[in-house]
Amino acid sequence: MGYLFTSESVSEGHPDKVADQISDAMLDEFLRHDPHSKVACETFCTTGLVVVGGEISSQGEGKVKVDEIVRRTVKKIGYTKASYKFDSESCGVISAMHEQSSDIRQGVEEGAGLYKEQGAGDQGMMFGYATSETDSYMPVTLKISHLILREMAEIRREGRQMTYLGPDSKSQVTVEYNDRGKPISVHTIVVSTQHDDFDTEEVMLEKIRKDVRDIVLRRVIKKLSVKARKLFGRGWQDRIILHVNPTGKFVIGGPHGDVGLTGRKIIVDTYGGRGAHGGGAFSGKDSSKVDRSAAYAARHVAKNLVASGVCEQALVQVAYAIGVADPVSVNVNTYKTSKLWEDGRRLNDGDISERVAKLFDMRPAAIVNRFGLKNPIFSETAAYGHFGRESETKEVEVYYNGEGVREVNGKLYKKVETFGWEKLDMVDVLRKEFGVEDGSRKIEVAY
Repeated sequence: MGYLFTSESVSEGHPDKVADQISDAMLDEFLRHDPHSKVACETFCTTGLVVVGGEISSQGEGKVKVDEIVRRTVKKIGYTKASYKFDSESCGVISAMHEQSSDIRQGVEEGAGLYKEQGAGDQGMMFGYATSETDSYMPVTLKISHLILREMAEIRREGRQMTYLGPDSKSQVTVEYNDRGKPISVHTIVVSTQHDDFDTEEVMLEKIRKDVRDIVLRRVIKKLSVKARKLFGRGWQDRIILHVNPTGKFVIGGPHGDVGLTGRKIIVDTYGGRGAHGGGAFSGKDSSKVDRSAAYAARHVAKNLVASGVCEQALVQVAYAIGVADPVSVNVNTYKTSKLWEDGRRLNDGDISERVAKLFDMRPAAIVNRFGLKNPIFSETAAYGHFGRESETKEVEVYYNGEGVREVNGKLYKKVETFGWEKLDMVDVLRKEFGVEDGSRKIEVAY
């Protein structure tokens, strides 16, 4: 029988996401000064206050202006009104950054530690997931949830419609699946958004619900693939259950309405409840922390496996011991969606795992080099998910001279690649390895 599955997302103005974005902005700023920076930055934000703390080892120490980075990030998010009780001009900023432990540092630097190469920054297991449900190889529930909030943020910045919107919002999408695990229709959508005060609550609720249905969701549907639009279907306005601000007023929001902390939205950051999660957060951590870098590498493996036609779903687990470079295990779970045969024998997940471990170098230094994780590319990841995004090459300003850096009008710039772990650059290799190089077994993307 069929079933329902739900994923949620939160906007860039959600207090926990404010904290994530500040932490990653701090990380990027240290990397602009020193690509070898070791950073573990945590942020706490509440009414009128931001506290930034953590451990650093960087040539940028003493050069990074914490107050300036915090205010610039808060302003970009949209907290610019005194009525929010948290705004970029007046919020207090406290910095409690200190030097990283030398005991940890000795095991995570290349040329140091027991094995004389960069070891993992911590023990633990990390996961990467991919599914053929969407063209981004992400769960369709999460894709739509993210898109709803991105459209609302764009509408807010355009300032022509829904001018009452505040930065803080949440979405939740429930999709009905058939008994073969295929999505067939959007069942329920929940949207809660911060807003300016209205004269009466009845007018407010009716106005916001109508605008979400007739403005936001119509824009979302237009940006979906043709097949994904069919999940809404004809007459979706009357068929889909739509809850908008179900608690009523949502004037008090952001860090004034709820405390924000780095790393409290790890399911929003990843796969919306699909697959699995090792428990480690991403934002504010440099790439020597495998919580982040190995999770990116595992997603890269999973996405390329599905895109190559090896399977329709893939969950990749990798695990490490602190200070040791080679992972203690690499495991691939295809959820029985792989139909590969070789020499008259069906390949199982153990066979696939063994070959994946040989094809993909999962040592921390190799992962960092593969995706350019010593570059200041992390601020963009801190809202609307770390996965399912488009890889892009661009130039960013840096404050050091070295390989790949060029000077323009007295400033230094470096070409970097964002979301490099989303590239499908191993598809051909995997097809050849598993005998599907002709593409005949490529899985058709449904939504």
